[in-house]
Amino acid sequence: MKLLSIAIPSYNSESYMEHCIESLLAGGEDVEIIIVDDGSKDRTAEIADAYAGKYPTIVKAVHQENGGHGEAVNAGIRNASGLYFKVVDSDDWVDEEAYKKILSTLRELSGGKTVLDMLISNFVYEKEGAKHKKVMKYTGTLPEGRIFGWNDAKHFRKGQYILMHSVIYRTQLLRECGLELPKHTFYVDNLFVYVPLPYVKNMYYLNVDFYRYFIGREDQSVNEKVMIQRIDQQIKVNKIMVETVDLWKLPNRRLRKYMFNYLEIITVVSTIMLIRSGTKENLEKKRELWRYLKEYDIRLFWHLRNGIMGQAMNLPGKGGRKISVAAYKISQKVVGFN
Repeated sequence: MKLLSIAIPSYNSESYMEHCIESLLAGGEDVEIIIVDDGSKDRTAEIADAYAGKYPTIVKAVHQENGGHGEAVNAGIRNASGLYFKVVDSDDWVDEEAYKKILSTLRELSGGKTVLDMLISNFVYEKEGAKHKKVMKYTGTLPEGRIFGWNDAKHFRKGQYILMHSVIYRTQLLRECGLELPKHTFYVDNLFVYVPLPYVKNMYYLNVDFYRYFIGREDQSVNEKVMIQRIDQQIKVNKIMVETVDLWKLPNRRLRKYMFNYLEIITVVSTIMLIRSGTKENLEKKRELWRYLKEYDIRLFWHLRNGIMGQAMNLPGKGGRKISVAAYKISQKVVGFN
């Protein structure tokens, strides 16, 4: 069995996917690289097959009809034979030195008595044109050098979240929790790092800058204009998060608080994108989203509404919308996306 399966969801990725794959090949035989060609119309399939031919014991090429990012991740999970599972998007890459430490740590922990469910590491925002690269770290929040549980985690700061780029899950855990990401939907990475969390008992934080998250392409899904165009998909993911996990039933208080905070920031992003678009149609969608929350779970509605960000998102009139946008710009700087 391989130690780590890495899925690379790829759609029309010919111009950058080789950099991603080459960075992952440094893992050698411990790693299984699953390139999922999601119905590409360029040379993506050809490049995937070439790597699978050159490295038959490491690289697997999977071809499917276009199903979107989520279905490509689903295909990765279905085809994974490794003990652990990671997603690396085709325009991103990993740091070789950190990669070797990750594999060494996984190797060591996989032989222990305690089953490791999730390994967390840092990621770097490789933002085009930015002078200073922001690094998402978890120092001071998560213990280092040992396996720990949710009760050992301290308070996560606003803007400090466990994202797809920072996690490696135990593969079987993803199957046991029934994770199935929706087809033809963007922003499903939020489901990937949210839905499995109640099943995660044992974690390990390795303080290395492993994942390099490229940001800056105009067609990228986190580009603000693109997000506004795809706002219905953001809202869809937001609602799936609400409906999939009943946060009130989570026995662990710290896990519950973290998941509430994560759901809050996703709801804030949905709301602010609807506000920033400025159209009557989208302002009505904003009201509909909050009506939905109120009707689905009145307690959750008030919990989100009474949070600092929730209050800023729901101030009335043009003045309120200006404060909302100001709050968003602060969160934008903290989180570093768009």
